[in-house]
Amino acid sequence: MVTMKQVRIHDSNDVRLDDIAEPKPGDDDVVVRVSSCGICGTDLKYIAAGGLVGPTAIPMPLGHELSGEVEFVGDNVEDVSLGDRMIVHPGDDEVGRIGNGGPEGALTTHLLVRDAARGGRLMAIPEQMPMEVAALAEPMAVGLNAANQAEVREGGTVAVFGAGPIGLSAIAASSVRGARDIVAIDMAPERLEVASKMGAHETVLADEDVWNVLRERHGSQGHVMGPTAETNSFIEATGSPSVIRSVIDHSAPGGILAVVALHFEEIPTSFLSIMMKELTIRGAMEYPKRFEDAIDLLSQVDVSAMITHRFDLQDWPKVLETVLGPRTYAKVMVNCQ
Repeated sequence: MVTMKQVRIHDSNDVRLDDIAEPKPGDDDVVVRVSSCGICGTDLKYIAAGGLVGPTAIPMPLGHELSGEVEFVGDNVEDVSLGDRMIVHPGDDEVGRIGNGGPEGALTTHLLVRDAARGGRLMAIPEQMPMEVAALAEPMAVGLNAANQAEVREGGTVAVFGAGPIGLSAIAASSVRGARDIVAIDMAPERLEVASKMGAHETVLADEDVWNVLRERHGSQGHVMGPTAETNSFIEATGSPSVIRSVIDHSAPGGILAVVALHFEEIPTSFLSIMMKELTIRGAMEYPKRFEDAIDLLSQVDVSAMITHRFDLQDWPKVLETVLGPRTYAKVMVNCQ
């Protein structure tokens, strides 16, 4: 049996680099030799849970942010050729998601893309784009969707809570869109330094008076519920319940909040404030309708500074030690070859 390496979750906080059989593709499939794969915050939640929602009989493959080169093309697959540099769209509930509970994961050397003949899963990487930058398309798509849901506009003002990869992607998207002033808030100075490189005009440590900064930069107005900041768009990328409550309490009438972080607990909410301020609160789930918008965005702005740590797949224990350590890193990228 010919084997390959694959990162799989066996149990809660039990993640291993396993030897498994190489894929056996069919006429409708494609095999991609994975070049780069990023680690996502969602991956960490899977690791803690032992799987998508808990341990399963078959270990769960991990990894959904990838770029690679086509190594096999089934007879029924059109518009894809051997050697093509590709990004793989990881979300497909019919065939199975990649690295999100499905049978395949991208933290491996060879990825089976099932039923690629249907189209829509493989997208070409622009010629001059490095593979590791192309692997940022997935988190960039999530951040772009958050900016869309927050209605970030040219000349507008934006506050992004959380400067992890999704928050950083939302900052880059807001910058390209022409936002007049973008403020990034995070607990880690290291991440805020990266946020400045992504296009943030001001960075604020989370333990500072965030709302005073926003009022000074974006304007303020009195309100029966208390002084407010006239920020147009808020993006919640921390997962902290206090951020949502704080935005509702301190934002001015007409503000828009997009929630892109995962929140698993109920959050007490003042619907009186939401009503009186006519606030808009939206979820931002996954990607824009056109995934290629994220690739276009990567072609317009240099986001390479987002990658703060690089490892080889064989060094998986070091990868795990880093991502489970202090959240001072931005994007951890794994070279799978």
